[in-house]
Amino acid sequence: MRRSGVVLTGTITAAVAAAAFAAPPPTPAAASTAGPAAAAAAAPSHSEKIIFDGGGDEVLNGITYHSFRIPSLIRTTEDTLIAFVEGRAANNQDFGNINLLYKRSTNNGATWSRLSEVVGAGQGTWGNPTAVVDRETGTIWLFMNHQPVGSHPVNSWDDRQVWLSHSTDDGVTWTDPVNMSATLKPRTLAGGRSWNWDAVGPGVGIQTTVDHPGRLVIPAQHRNIYSDDHGRTWQVDVMETASGAAMEQTGESTVLELADGRLYRNDRPTSGVWETAKRRWVSTGRIGAGFTAFRPASCLLDPLNEASTMRYNSDAPARLAFVNSASTETRTRMRIRVSENEGATWSYSRPFSDAPLPGEGGNYREGGYSSIAKTADYHVGALIEVNENVGSNSTSHRSIAFRKVNLPWIQAGVREPTCDGGL
Repeated sequence: MRRSGVVLTGTITAAVAAAAFAAPPPTPAAASTAGPAAAAAAAPSHSEKIIFDGGGDEVLNGITYHSFRIPSLIRTTEDTLIAFVEGRAANNQDFGNINLLYKRSTNNGATWSRLSEVVGAGQGTWGNPTAVVDRETGTIWLFMNHQPVGSHPVNSWDDRQVWLSHSTDDGVTWTDPVNMSATLKPRTLAGGRSWNWDAVGPGVGIQTTVDHPGRLVIPAQHRNIYSDDHGRTWQVDVMETASGAAMEQTGESTVLELADGRLYRNDRPTSGVWETAKRRWVSTGRIGAGFTAFRPASCLLDPLNEASTMRYNSDAPARLAFVNSASTETRTRMRIRVSENEGATWSYSRPFSDAPLPGEGGNYREGGYSSIAKTADYHVGALIEVNENVGSNSTSHRSIAFRKVNLPWIQAGVREPTCDGGL
């Protein structure tokens, strides 16, 4: 935690992390036969299917999960896609018996492994998966929040905890998670109140390539969690403006690195702040040097929901991608946008409803939380929540769809050259 020039550091115990640091760099995965130029010139392409079916017939450890929510999608150094989700055992609520689950795909999402578990100990909540890949070591780091049994509602500091697991075998197995709260969750907010509620991500972190190359960065509520030594130690930079003003207007968060090395945050505002604009709130800055004050992005409509961002490519024209429900009223208008000027504007977009899910219609609707990653075959892969009965939100099963769309498919959508990104 950085306040008044002080940095608190969390260290992974040697016994837990030895394999992560001892593992040699992985052999680079085989390059795709289609280069970026060929991908951009390809015919429009899309595919979509349910890969986590709430209330379906897949059983893990004796549990048939009622619902799956809160996705995180990464691509490993071996070009494996890993989809993490919360498995909600008994209902679709945000607390209770919730386990952190995953599936893997080694063929760009064409097929997926059986359901597996990172952690599910006890009857409490393991959620908010936020993963990042160290592309120099191959290690996958997975942050999460834990809410012990009896911690609902959240009204004390240790009711919401920060835990960390990792994998050194391409996500096949995972270490037992370690509680990192003591050093990665601040004790108090700027005004002195206890920092009770907390959220890492959810979604994904990044590894920087421009400023402090190789740094791992995890977006979290009011702060960035980072490591400069491949995960051996983790530090916290509490977000402040250059003048030292607190930045506590947002909760769930995303991060990416801009071409000049600045970090870009595109966050979900808190409820009261959301009412002032009903947009996504954005900021840019550097760890240790402060951020610009959050401001609403006028073109990025938001229904008070999570969203996802990523860098699609760095060569000219460099592109960023953004996915959310482009609405101030409903989570069911999912749209993908692309920026070719580092988020200043989002010049073209397309609604996913142009390629509806199999069986979608009526009360069965796609929309909600999402996570995106670039696949090895030059598509944007997207995990998106599905509400199986929007007419009964409190009891409906929730599922997760996996979509793939390529750049030509997105470019065939709507041109919006003046879509203001708020920067």
